Amino acid sequence: MRGWAMATVLRSLSYRYQWLYDGISRAAALTVGGERRFRHLALDGLTIHRETDILDLCCGSGQTTQFLVELSDRVVGLDASPRSIQRASHNVPNAKFVEGWAEDLPFSADSFDVVHTSAAMHEMKPDQRQQIFQEALRVLRPGGTFALVDFHRPTNPIFWPGLAAFLWLFETETAWQMLQADLGQDLQAIGFHVPRSRHYAGGSLQVIQAQKPA
Repeated sequence: MRGWAMATVLRSLSYRYQWLYDGISRAAALTVGGERRFRHLALDGLTIHRETDILDLCCGSGQTTQFLVELSDRVVGLDASPRSIQRASHNVPNAKFVEGWAEDLPFSADSFDVVHTSAAMHEMKPDQRQQIFQEALRVLRPGGTFALVDFHRPTNPIFWPGLAAFLWLFETETAWQMLQADLGQDLQAIGFHVPRSRHYAGGSLQVIQAQKPA
C-alpha cells in the first residue's frame, strides 16, 4: 500500500505541473529514440493525409496531438479531464478538443479514419478497456484503424528494472495488471482484425494497429 501511496502522490504532482509530466515523458521516450519517435510509433505504416479524420483518445494536454496536426487538418482530441482539455486547447490551437469519457464517446458511428491512443490504456481497468475498445470500433469508419502504444511485459530482462521503477513510482495497480493482458486478443474478440503487434524497448512497449473490417 505504501508503494501505491507514493505513486498516487507523484502522479498527482506530474498531472498538476505540466513541465514535470513532460519531462518524465521525454526521459521515458529516450528508450525508443526520443519523444518525436515515440509519438509516431503507433502511426508507422499508416496512410494519413490532410483530410484524414483522427481522434486522439485520452489526449491529456495534447502531447501527441501536437504531432498529429502535422499530418492532418482534421484532428480531434478527447479527454475526461477539464484541466487537460484546457491545456490541450492552449498547447495545440489548431486541433479541436472535446471533454468526454472514452468509454462513452460523444461521436456518431463511422466518424473517424484513425483512432489513436498513447500510453492511456494501462490506466484503465479491464472492463473499462473493453468498453473503450467497443467504442473505438463503433466510431471508426469501415477499414479504419485503432492505433495504440502502451506498456508491455518486457521480453528482455534488462528492461525490467526500469519499467518496474517507473510503474512503482508513477502508476497504479491497473498498469501492472495490463502487463498480464493480451490486448491484441481482446481487440480481435470484439471484431477488430489485428495482423500483428510490434514491440520496442526490449518488449516494454507495444504498438498495435487494429483494423475495423471494411
